[in-house]
Amino acid sequence: MLWVLDTNIVASGLLWNGTPARLLDAAQTDKVALFTSLILLAELTRILRREKFSKAIAASGLTLDALVLGYAELATPVTLVPIVPMILDDPDDDHMLACALAAQANLIVSGDHHLLDLKTYQGIRIVTASEALQLLTAKQ
Repeated sequence: MLWVLDTNIVASGLLWNGTPARLLDAAQTDKVALFTSLILLAELTRILRREKFSKAIAASGLTLDALVLGYAELATPVTLVPIVPMILDDPDDDHMLACALAAQANLIVSGDHHLLDLKTYQGIRIVTASEALQLLTAKQ
């Protein structure tokens, strides 16, 4: 299974136990292949710099850079392909779509309603972290 995780899902998975962390665990055990891009890694860095994450980062025992680098090593980077803008209310979400298209992913995992409302993009399903975990456990 080829997946692209929204940066908020990645941040949650890196910092807390829960469904997003289980999705990252699945990638570490090669049950899924994750894809990202330089733009998405930069967005992850920006998100993790927010004050609300500082305590969780400190509790992880890792630096922000180490967290992002760890994810960069887990996910395969792709070069984004240009796409027709789809999410006019939040153009950054188009980077997720472009990444999934470039990776030929079969799933985008997000908690963002702009993406979830699409349901699919060019044949790529867009689901919540819980739905992705259900798909994963159904495959085992």
